[in-house]
Amino acid sequence: MEAVLYHFMNPGKALHKNDKMAFQQFWQGEAARMRQQLQYLQQSHRQLFGEELSGLNVKDLQKLENQLETSLKNVRINKEHIFTDEIKELHREGNLIVQENKELHNKVNLLHQEKANLQKKIYGLRTMDEANRNSNASYSLRIDLTTLQLSQPQPLKNDIPADTMKLR
Repeated sequence: MEAVLYHFMNPGKALHKNDKMAFQQFWQGEAARMRQQLQYLQQSHRQLFGEELSGLNVKDLQKLENQLETSLKNVRINKEHIFTDEIKELHREGNLIVQENKELHNKVNLLHQEKANLQKKIYGLRTMDEANRNSNASYSLRIDLTTLQLSQPQPLKNDIPADTMKLR
């Protein structure tokens, strides 16, 4: 390890023969430790999946069971957090939808009120227009009656023609 540190601390200096040997031994030892760690992890992985359990004693099996229970508990806690967060998000979205629905309902009610007011105005104008027509009709009827009363009488079929009656 010292050789590696020396090499990185002093990059410009060449390694001596003894340093090269120490450097090579260090990396060989490091590679051996990594192989052992890999074998251990592969064995643990197979055991976690229920394979190659025949060589384990009761204490090792109990340790493996506790490790699996702890892992399962952590998985369930993580799943519960995810579900809780999703439920909160769905509630939030639901509340937004309810609020939007209320706003749309209010807009629809406002449009209905505006429609009713416009209809009242239209029907009000129609009734006023009809009332004006009726009052105009009564005036015209009065005028017609007045005109009839003031106009010359028309000759009937039995009467003498109008030219004979002209005054000179």
